[in-house]
Amino acid sequence: MRDHVFLLVLLCLFCSVLLAEVDERLPNRCEVCKYLTVELQSALEKSSQSKEVLELGQVLDSGVRKRKIKYNTSETRLAEALDNICQGILEYSVHAERPGSLRYAKGTSETMATLKNLVQKGVKVELGIPYELWDEPSVEVSDMKKQCEAILEEYEEVVESWYLHHQDQRLESFLCEKHVLQSTELECLREEWKGDTGKKRASEGRSEKKGRKKTTEEERREEKSGGGAAGHDAGEL
Repeated sequence: MRDHVFLLVLLCLFCSVLLAEVDERLPNRCEVCKYLTVELQSALEKSSQSKEVLELGQVLDSGVRKRKIKYNTSETRLAEALDNICQGILEYSVHAERPGSLRYAKGTSETMATLKNLVQKGVKVELGIPYELWDEPSVEVSDMKKQCEAILEEYEEVVESWYLHHQDQRLESFLCEKHVLQSTELECLREEWKGDTGKKRASEGRSEKKGRKKTTEEERREEKSGGGAAGHDAGEL
């Protein structure tokens, strides 16, 4: 019982610290631009294989339109990809256990998953909001969506220019590095998710331990085998 009370106190303190830091950890311009490009690239990739052909211009007397264009190179495709693109930001969660811009990712964070698991086990966890609202977008994520919309409105022509003339360059580089951000604001663009290093180290440790155990067992078998062979030779002699 004491252990449960102590654990609850620690959790309450931990959650209080997280909630207190929300206002101080709002996403910066680099993080917003980074995930704006991630969402736009994802939306464009979904329609990249389309073979649809659009008919543009006025219909002639013959019933044939003046011009035909492939959908996957049309401005219509870009317009549809941009439609509500920042809405996708609301699917992100704050993964407080990760550093820098990597704390933003879709899916439930390890911290929240742990807290939910405790609730299911009967531990009372107070976050200051009803349990039903735990999965709602946080203040941080909502702010990212708002900033995303502002950047998109300001740099929509730049995005169109990239789409029509510069797709040989990465969108993140063309939009964020060359237009939106200052040279001192690029740090988050270098951050890449390489998985949970703690779990990797634990897994590698277990593999190494198994390897050592296997080697020891093999050595013992060889010793037994070698000892038997030696005894047999001595008997023959």
